[in-house]
Amino acid sequence: MDSIFSQVANLGFPIVVSIFLLVRIEAKLSDITGSINELTKAISSKF
Repeated sequence: MDSIFSQVANLGFPIVVSIFLLVRIEAKLSDITGSINELTKAISSKF
């Protein structure tokens, strides 16, 4: 029984942290993509 809890603790925590970071990075990446698209439109409208 302790072995199962140990394995869940050793594997579960890194999995949860990885998923959390991937979700956060994906949101930031979407924001950056939107900013780049806005800058592209602003630059192309000046020329």
